[in-house]
Amino acid sequence: MSGLFGSLTQTVRALNAHSRGVETAGRNVANMNNAEYSRQRVVFADRGTVLTPQGAQSLGIEAKAIQQVRDSLLDEQVVRERGLTSSLEAQQSAQLQAQATLGESIDRSAGVDDVSASANGIAAAMADFFNATQGVAARPTDPGERQNLVQRAEILTERFNFTESRLTQLQTDLDVQINTEVAEISALLDSIAELNGQIGRFEINAAGSAVDLRDQRQARVEELAGYLAIETQPSAVEDGQLDVFVRDAADNPIMLVELTGVSNAVSFDGNQLVAGSASTPIALSGGSVHGVLRARDGAVQDLRDGIARLAEQLATSVNAAYNPTGATGDFFAFNPADPASTLQLASGLTHTNLKTSDGGSAADTTLIRAVADVADASFSVAGGDSIDGTLVQYYAGIVSDLGRAVAGTQGRLEDQSNIEALVTQQRLGVSGVSLDEEMADLMKYQRAFEASSRVVSIIDGLLDIVVNRLGRG
Repeated sequence: MSGLFGSLTQTVRALNAHSRGVETAGRNVANMNNAEYSRQRVVFADRGTVLTPQGAQSLGIEAKAIQQVRDSLLDEQVVRERGLTSSLEAQQSAQLQAQATLGESIDRSAGVDDVSASANGIAAAMADFFNATQGVAARPTDPGERQNLVQRAEILTERFNFTESRLTQLQTDLDVQINTEVAEISALLDSIAELNGQIGRFEINAAGSAVDLRDQRQARVEELAGYLAIETQPSAVEDGQLDVFVRDAADNPIMLVELTGVSNAVSFDGNQLVAGSASTPIALSGGSVHGVLRARDGAVQDLRDGIARLAEQLATSVNAAYNPTGATGDFFAFNPADPASTLQLASGLTHTNLKTSDGGSAADTTLIRAVADVADASFSVAGGDSIDGTLVQYYAGIVSDLGRAVAGTQGRLEDQSNIEALVTQQRLGVSGVSLDEEMADLMKYQRAFEASSRVVSIIDGLLDIVVNRLGRG
């Protein structure tokens, strides 16, 4: 009797265990397109052995736990590579916005002077201005030529001021983007801390059992890495908890999440990310905030500085040619501290009082020809000028530098995207759901369940014989 009842108990436990296997395989299949989900498996274990009058007897099998199939090393690699990719994506986006703001590109294969200028760009405006000076030099008394020169000069100043204004606005927009992303960082830190608490409560008597919550926490960590280069480590205080931290310039850790709380909030001071009430600067190495800051303070600022130097050299050179004695009035007015955004025509300059010479006859075009010659003049920083080369060459170099920066970022982004895709694919090989594998598991658990059901049916028949039929005449 004890043998049959014991076998029945064991088989019922086997039915329960195999049904958990079917449920788990079904859950895996249902989540095969869920990017946050990691494959789960049932951990089967023997309940032990007891000594009976018939000898040692197994207590049967049970589904001891549901376990995630994860590789912590691959998870860390995905977090790290995602941060690097996001940084390059943000950097490229900002550089492309700067390029669109400039409105021009350069064909480096055709030579440094071959600027592909838009009709509304600085290059075209400079060309029109110097062409207009040659027109006045050829017909100094023609009111149309003189008026055209003044108009082209006004357009040129507007192009410099407009470009500077748009680049300044771009940097302001990038600051707004950083502040928006810092708010997202704060929300994600709160979410990770909250998930730590939920996991701790759920796993208080069953370590590692909060598999769905762990999936959610890992997804939040990877989302956070897209904004900010972070590191994680298991808590030394409580099992199942995850600490999140960044590093300062001295490579010291700055804890952001410990157990169920955010220990140091992240903020943006206008120049860099800082953490905590002490405003400790964070050493950025990845994440979109890192890419935005690199573009804002790198390519965009370099572009602004270059255009400012070009405007200063243009104004200084034209004024020196137009007003060689310094006593008869300049052509341009500008602020040397910020020439690109303050470049204007000299106050009161019109086509009627435009000089072609310093007191010469109406046919004397000495000054205006000197202004026209500025277009071909070569400058040297070593000689005290603001730029090297001609105005056109220098401007072509500015555009070329931006083009190289965009191309370089694009190349690094393609390489980095391939690396991230490779690491992600490796993790999918471990944690991802394979439909073929899950269908095989479903059939395996189904057959095991059917076999256990058959055993129950046989034991039921044997018990019926023992209980109801033995002893009858």
